[in-house]
Amino acid sequence: MKKCAIVFNPESGKPKDKKDIKNLPSILEVNEYETIMCPTKAPKDAINIIRDLPDDIDLVICCGGDGTLNEGIQGNLLRKKKLLMAHLPLGTVNDVGTMYGFTRNMTVNSQMLINGSVRNIDVCLINDKSFVYVACVGSYVDVSYNTPRNLKKKYGRLGYIFNALGEFKDKVKLFDLTYEVDGVKKNGTYSFVFVTNTCRIGGFDNIYKDVKLDDNMFEVVLCTAKTKAELLVIGSKILAGQIKNMPGLEVYKTNNFKVTFKEVPPSWVIDGEEYKHDSKEFVFSINKEINMLLPKKNIVKLFSSLEEISDKVD
Repeated sequence: MKKCAIVFNPESGKPKDKKDIKNLPSILEVNEYETIMCPTKAPKDAINIIRDLPDDIDLVICCGGDGTLNEGIQGNLLRKKKLLMAHLPLGTVNDVGTMYGFTRNMTVNSQMLINGSVRNIDVCLINDKSFVYVACVGSYVDVSYNTPRNLKKKYGRLGYIFNALGEFKDKVKLFDLTYEVDGVKKNGTYSFVFVTNTCRIGGFDNIYKDVKLDDNMFEVVLCTAKTKAELLVIGSKILAGQIKNMPGLEVYKTNNFKVTFKEVPPSWVIDGEEYKHDSKEFVFSINKEINMLLPKKNIVKLFSSLEEISDKVD
């Protein structure tokens, strides 16, 4: 039988999700997998668990939120022999899982995954630290990691919104910075920097219409808005799919971006988690070492190459 390691966050998801995780081994056994259950007990556990897995593991499934998948990929990148990765979403928003085409039903998702397609994906890096779909810095973005767990459990996605409304009373943070992308060098004062490889952020879909996960590119947005009123106008237009050619935004598609702040900025948000640092300079690039087993549902939409690495896990 093939071997599958299931790395899961016991704190993510609803009671039904936790029950579904217990049923995963029986689902995988039918599909000729022997399973190893690997619960995380603290932040960053998934990194160490996956880094230290034996080389004969055929598949690693990260069950949890976007942050759990991020940790899993970080751990895999630390390995000499990279393992085939997969994701089953649990948690509140699940931007990555929804983008991949998963539903809210774990049993359905498991079957979609087992019948999925193996793809090489772009993994973005910020100063050699990986992220799957978003790295951002600016006012209010920290609600993704500082929203109290009781709010998230009680209200779901609305919990983030309630917390964000509480923070919105604060002034907009402004950053003096210099950046370089594709031969363009600029400096100025900005309120937000977003580097993404996704069509969905914070539960909102179709922010970008043409994102591909294998094109060796990511999207960069720098915002020059300096007041809350300006941010509200820009935000409404972004949610309406008008991110390009919009006053107040500088938008790029690239694979090499460097930004230098005049002063050390606050923590970045990476895949919904806090990235603490003491640096003024951040270099973004792409790593191509990770293969993932994905549902076939959104393959045509998300990948520029339709050539499969494998129709199934051998």
